[in-house]
Amino acid sequence: MSTLTINIPDSLVGRLQQFAVDQGITLDQLLSSAAAEKLSTLMTVEDLRERSAHGDHAAYLRFLESSADVPPMHGDEL
Repeated sequence: MSTLTINIPDSLVGRLQQFAVDQGITLDQLLSSAAAEKLSTLMTVEDLRERSAHGDHAAYLRFLESSADVPPMHGDEL
């Protein structure tokens, strides 16, 4: 583990502390979890952008056109 010093607005710290108490975890656990979740999201977006850069848009459209034109299953409607 590493120690990190960060500056967070007082109003946010109070809410974070209360949320951690409500969840039964420490502020350190909450912030570690939040950082891990954010990093995971950013890495996923980065990966999807990289993968889409190598995609074949024409093949994607052909795939969509080849799918059956049927109504969505019950529960999948928009």
